[in-house]
Amino acid sequence: MDILAKIKEKKENKMILPNTPDTRFASASAGKVFVATAVLQLIDQGKIQFDDTIGKLLSLDWHKIDTDVTIRQLLTHTSGVPDYFDERTMDDYEDLWREFPNYKIRRNSDLLPLFIRKPMMYPRGERFQYNNSGYVLLAMVLEAVTGLAFDEYIKHAVFDVCGMEATGYFALDRLPARCAHNYIYCADTDDYRTNIYSVDVKGTGAGGAFVTVKDIVRFWTGLLDGKLLSRELAAEMLRRQSGDGADAEEGYYGYGLWIIANPAGSDFAYFEGCDPGVSFLSEYNPNNQMISVLVSNYGDNVWKEMRKIRETLY
Repeated sequence: MDILAKIKEKKENKMILPNTPDTRFASASAGKVFVATAVLQLIDQGKIQFDDTIGKLLSLDWHKIDTDVTIRQLLTHTSGVPDYFDERTMDDYEDLWREFPNYKIRRNSDLLPLFIRKPMMYPRGERFQYNNSGYVLLAMVLEAVTGLAFDEYIKHAVFDVCGMEATGYFALDRLPARCAHNYIYCADTDDYRTNIYSVDVKGTGAGGAFVTVKDIVRFWTGLLDGKLLSRELAAEMLRRQSGDGADAEEGYYGYGLWIIANPAGSDFAYFEGCDPGVSFLSEYNPNNQMISVLVSNYGDNVWKEMRKIRETLY
């Protein structure tokens, strides 16, 4: 990758390890698809329902948050709950940690102080607006219903089922082998630094899983082959559930997945993630059964590369 060449040129005395298909990459918000899958499993099993409310499932002091927000609304980003990182008004995820240290974020509940006392952004169900807090609450629902930490449950119910042996939610201060460091370019020094002070120290329901390219293919295969969900619910996951498609490239939203309208055939489905020093995108084209996975431990434009793939291979 270009970033490695640049770093090697500046730091010739430091050893640079090349990325490989077995390297574990941070995936940022892409992890929402794993949370959505685990929640849909509980619905498949009859343990919860789409219309169950947060007030019913979670014992919290909700302050001004509407306790009638439903699981379906959280899944489809139509809940209106206050978002601790509102991407419409906030540009840099790193800014969150200027007054609230990122090393304190090791559980979903650790994020509650960032949004629990804020008012609703809009009445529940009124519209689509991408929402990180909603998936933190979904992960807390997983914990309340299963009695396990959300990452333990997802490992058992999703990763292990698909054979995703390298994937997991790892703390930045306890990373296992083969995890790529993530680099942020600093224009003032014309140099690079890692993102260890720029993101949550451990992933939550909003994202943060470490994945490999091979494991993402295994996830898609497990989902499409019916290993994770009933065929009916898997189909609903890949169907338009919310959003207006005003941005044709962004598309609509299913359950944990983005959906791009395809007038010439079946819609495309993808999930993505972007944090300081992290870029991730994986897409499934049902028309030719093609799975694409693009990962970077730098702010590379994986979306531009995905456009090239669509133009060339679709």
